[in-house]
Amino acid sequence: MDIQRSDIKQRKILRQRALYALVGVAVLLAGYFLFNLEPAAPTVERASLWMDTVKRGEMLREVRGPGTLVPKEIRWIAAETLARVERIVIRPGATVQADSIILELSNPEVVDLALAAEAELKAAEADYQARQASLASQALDQRAQQASVEADYESARLQAEAEKELAAKGIIPSIQYRRSQLASDQLKLRTEIEAERSRGLKQLVDAQLAADRARLEQLRNAATLRRRQADNLQLRAGVAGVLQQVPVQEGQQVTPGTNLARVAKPGELMAEVRIPETQIKDVAIGQPVKVDTRNGIVEGRVSRIDPAVLNGSVLVDVELIGELPAGARPDLSVDASIEIERLPDVLYVGRPAYGQAEGSVRLFRLDAEGDRALRVPVQLGRTSVNLIEIRNGLAEGDTVVLSDTSAWDEFDRLRIR
Repeated sequence: MDIQRSDIKQRKILRQRALYALVGVAVLLAGYFLFNLEPAAPTVERASLWMDTVKRGEMLREVRGPGTLVPKEIRWIAAETLARVERIVIRPGATVQADSIILELSNPEVVDLALAAEAELKAAEADYQARQASLASQALDQRAQQASVEADYESARLQAEAEKELAAKGIIPSIQYRRSQLASDQLKLRTEIEAERSRGLKQLVDAQLAADRARLEQLRNAATLRRRQADNLQLRAGVAGVLQQVPVQEGQQVTPGTNLARVAKPGELMAEVRIPETQIKDVAIGQPVKVDTRNGIVEGRVSRIDPAVLNGSVLVDVELIGELPAGARPDLSVDASIEIERLPDVLYVGRPAYGQAEGSVRLFRLDAEGDRALRVPVQLGRTSVNLIEIRNGLAEGDTVVLSDTSAWDEFDRLRIR
């Protein structure tokens, strides 16, 4: 006879319920872990990354910019008058002396004005000499007149003195002495008047001659100007050097002030360097510079900083103090590095793609095995051309990825192979 046992069935139901509960908990835990699981780290080829190792030591801060070699002394020769270019005698690139004729110009009116000015000057010089002679004659006449009056006065004075004693003794009437005394006094007054007239005549002569000399100097300057304008129709270099430019053509009409030629001294060169406006704040006059002419490095120093910004850069003049290499010539393209300062005993690394001075970045740092990289925050300091100071976040010997990693911004880990 079979006996039905209800406790077995009940235990079976409990086991099933427990099993279902365990499965549910497992499903929930698996879902939770899957939900919180980080995305798989992407794999990146090592050859496609630019990496560098953090170092400690002296860091050289520099700024760099392109530039050109230019002559220290440049002379632009401009047209002084309206003229026509008849002939180009010397072409650019030739060596010229101060008296070398570069261009032949023509303007008949300038020549006529020069001749007229010369004739007017000669006429004025002749008039001045005639006036000078005439005034000298007048001065001599006045001196003679003054001398005659002075002689008459001296004679009258002596006669009055002699008659004074005779009148006192009663030898001659006193009225006669009084007349002689009066004549002496009158001649004395005339003497003073003639002396004053001589002084006035001298002042008049000096003033007239000064006015004539001023007019003569004006005419002489005008004649010199006209003569120079006529002479400059034969355009000369003015200085010894190399003819760099002749920006006119034969037959061309030129106006006063038009640049006709440029002459430079090739042996005395300087560099004009363009520094980005964001880096110019650290540049100062006197800082050492290395100028790369692509045929050698030339030492120099900053001599001038332009106050204006043009097209995002500032022009810096560099005085070259080293010997120029062969092939250095005006308008040669160069690269210049200006030394800002030397930082002793600092952590530094190559400048990352988006690293800015005194900023913060998140860089991928390689682990000890070198096959994984973890993103870490890094505090940056002062910058140079290719280097940047590390303030915090990295240690000496750490290897970091410096290339652009914006494609993996959502990942904090990379696999390197």
